[in-house]
Amino acid sequence: MKRALISVSDKTGVVELAEGLLQAGWEIISTGGTQNALTKAGIATIGIEEVTHFPEMMDGRVKTLHPLIHGGLLSRRDNTEHVKAMTDHNIQPIDLVVVNLYPFKETILKADVTTKDAIENIDIGGPSMLRSAAKNHEFVTVVVDPLDYGKVLAEIKENGKTTFATRQKLAAKVFRHTAAYDALIAGFMTELVAEKEPEKLTLTYDLKQNLRYGENSHQEAAFYADALPVSYSIAQAKQLHGKELSYNNIKDADAAIRIVREFKEPTVVALKHMNPCGIGSADTIVKAYDFAYDADPVSIFGGIIVLNRKVDLATAEKMHKLFLEIIIAPSFATDALELLSSKKNIRLMTLDFSEVNKAELPEKVSVLGGLLLQDQDVIKEEVNDFKVVTKRQPSAQELNALAFAWKAVKHVKSNAIVLANEHQTVGIGAGQMNRVGSVKIAIAQAENAGKMDGAVLASDAYFPMGDSVEFAAEHGIKAIVQPGGSIRDQESIDMADKYGVAMVFTDVRHFRH
Repeated sequence: MKRALISVSDKTGVVELAEGLLQAGWEIISTGGTQNALTKAGIATIGIEEVTHFPEMMDGRVKTLHPLIHGGLLSRRDNTEHVKAMTDHNIQPIDLVVVNLYPFKETILKADVTTKDAIENIDIGGPSMLRSAAKNHEFVTVVVDPLDYGKVLAEIKENGKTTFATRQKLAAKVFRHTAAYDALIAGFMTELVAEKEPEKLTLTYDLKQNLRYGENSHQEAAFYADALPVSYSIAQAKQLHGKELSYNNIKDADAAIRIVREFKEPTVVALKHMNPCGIGSADTIVKAYDFAYDADPVSIFGGIIVLNRKVDLATAEKMHKLFLEIIIAPSFATDALELLSSKKNIRLMTLDFSEVNKAELPEKVSVLGGLLLQDQDVIKEEVNDFKVVTKRQPSAQELNALAFAWKAVKHVKSNAIVLANEHQTVGIGAGQMNRVGSVKIAIAQAENAGKMDGAVLASDAYFPMGDSVEFAAEHGIKAIVQPGGSIRDQESIDMADKYGVAMVFTDVRHFRH
């Protein structure tokens, strides 16, 4: 008679599985809470201690770690020495293992979790049984996911056993599962001891969705979410309407939500191709949208909009006039959602802005053959941190504009230049190979839109020479914020003094590659 060992913390579908196995003539070994659940359902089981002839002990820490269990899992049925050892030691084969693990992830996600609770929810016997069975998958079927119960039971009912192909796939799934489980434990313990640069980086992610394609239509792609959910992230945003996100949508949306978290006042960010094309702040969200739209009414077409306040009908009516890919906000008024949903393909999403400060985890960037890991650039400089280095002092209005521009420029691809007033960006130069090139692009955009009046300039890194300052001054810029730190800083300072430009240093660089 074939034997199955069932020991699960998630009891979804386990009664139906056990009933099917009994009908197929199998015996069932079980433990603790699983055995109680099956007994309550009228299903006869063999207790683990009846197999091991050894009681559970140490609060259940020791119950399945026994040769009579692992011998039955690991023995090769085609190896005469293994078969003889089983006979000599009265070991009966176990043909099916159904195990899922202590809820370690669910435990550490609790707000009030203690280290003791976390440690007690590290499963030892479960992973050991799973790995033993998975290693011996030529003979043993191993199941870790209730979603696989139906397929396994169907094959057993039809053929008396599962196919090798099924056992092999299930074994691979088990090793992925135990690896992910151990990665969470390793991450928890590493954080517990405050290890900043461990010799091994253990990461695990869960498949969120298969994507139609990647950056281009000939590239396959998928979206994985952190196994420990980050609430303020595009991975946890809730989609209310529209077609599914694409690879490029996800990257752009991620960039946009990083920008908007810089601002506390009602703010709207419009983004295209990983760079903001317009940022607006005001005392109301509709006015903030007006500023963001007015910043670049051409580039916003086909872009992504993120708002840090509830979308009301007035704002929705203005956005409805445009072709937009995505709108993300904390929430939508009912009438606003109804109006925007009249467009079939636009993606409407909500995001938990209350958790914005919990999204400052280290960021990972893949390179060929490796992974870069760094802290996010979340340092925030205040106006009081600015150091005036020129003869002319910036006015209060200019200081406010410089602070706004400085928040924006850190999210523009280097070399980055942002022109802004107190309420909106008015010119953006992104990703140029030389800094003066970005200055010229930003100023040209502002001049063409007639928005140079009162504009200030922010540079994500220092000016290597005075040419950028001179070009900006010649086109009407009266205040500049930059990190400073060049061996030729004095040249830029002298150039600013020559034109009566106020310039402040922050001593913090914001490259974004």
